[in-house]
Amino acid sequence: MKKKKSFVCIFAHPDDEAFGPGGTIAKLTKEFDVYILCATRGQKGQNSSRSSETLSKIRSNELKLSAKILGVKKVFFLGFRDGTLSNNLYHKIADRIEVYLEKLRPEAIMTFTQNGVSGHIDHITVSMVTMYIFQKLHFIKEVWHHTGKDYIAEQMKNYFIYFPKGYSRSEVDKVVDISDVWEIKVQAMYQHASQMHDVERILSLHKGHPKEDYFLISKK
Repeated sequence: MKKKKSFVCIFAHPDDEAFGPGGTIAKLTKEFDVYILCATRGQKGQNSSRSSETLSKIRSNELKLSAKILGVKKVFFLGFRDGTLSNNLYHKIADRIEVYLEKLRPEAIMTFTQNGVSGHIDHITVSMVTMYIFQKLHFIKEVWHHTGKDYIAEQMKNYFIYFPKGYSRSEVDKVVDISDVWEIKVQAMYQHASQMHDVERILSLHKGHPKEDYFLISKK
């Protein structure tokens, strides 16, 4: 059997995969060996679960469960703390990501848009660091930047931080129809029981809209 090529998704927190481009990830696993690099274990998030375990352990396990449902081959945690990703750690984060990319040798990778989709500083840092590595590693040919949507941003004006303007369908480079894997994405989202407050909110924001993921594509 011919070995599948690698596709690596680089995120900041457990749940970024399912709450964001989970549908696209599920589709990519049919063609690629998909891996997730997660910079933190989500230690500083809110906890809606009744588990007595530490939040970092809870959320790490939730990501592994979600990834399994999406068809991801393996999850790697980079060991940084939730809420601390910044210019101060820029090259440490880059070095750790680069080690995995050198081993996995993907031709394409995925991360956030440069505004972090939701404006979260951790997301923005991961996006910028990923682009730095993309310029360094010759074997990576393109980056898929998962974008926010304009209709979601309109509903998020009272978010706890500034929520950037989203993209319309006509402004993006790639639209992925995820209607055929929507239930898989939702099942993956529900694995993040500690973040159930966000699961319900995100699903309500998408209600009545096409089941699609938007991407900007950076190529060499």
